[in-house]
Amino acid sequence: MYIIIAEDSAILRDGLAQLLGLRGHRVTTVGDAAALHAAVAEEPPDVAVIDIRMPPTHTDEGLRAAVELRRRLPAVGVLLFSQYVETRFVDTLLADGSAGVGYLLKERVVDIGDFNDALDRVAAGGTALDPEVVTQLFGRGRRSDSLAALTPREREVLSLMAEGRTNAAIARTFVVTERAVEKHIANIFTKLGLAASDTDHRRVLAVLRYLQSS
Repeated sequence: MYIIIAEDSAILRDGLAQLLGLRGHRVTTVGDAAALHAAVAEEPPDVAVIDIRMPPTHTDEGLRAAVELRRRLPAVGVLLFSQYVETRFVDTLLADGSAGVGYLLKERVVDIGDFNDALDRVAAGGTALDPEVVTQLFGRGRRSDSLAALTPREREVLSLMAEGRTNAAIARTFVVTERAVEKHIANIFTKLGLAASDTDHRRVLAVLRYLQSS
């Protein structure tokens, strides 16, 4: 997998590049949004890992670069990597309903294996969201009529789906069988009106509905 890391901290970006290189990935590192755009123009990556706050103002340069990247190259996965929970940034990045987006908090990534798994999910068109980001999104009272129809357990299952958990991982969390989880997910799809389709990924659509509902 080809990865571009856009991060102004030289220690962090070089450390990530080295660790990901050891796992067989090809990595390019840049320190600001302008350099990110130039690197993407030269060769689009499978995933871009982007810090939200980069030079020169250290406010939202990374976010704006991520949104522009998704607009021009929707097939490129985008993984925001930040010290802060900025839920409005998730809203902006998901505004077009696209998949292949992640948001992880730097201080909570303690295992390079988990980080690598998140990159794989985002590159494949899935989602990878830190549980704290999901909690704050859910805690803002974000509901729609369809989400209100979900049972408490179905909401918990959908929350874990938004974190990128597999059915097996969700089953372990609740100490139930995978078949029980599959039943919950089927109920979620039904209540959200997500019919089976050859062109749409219902799991991703359910997560986006969860994140974008208001």
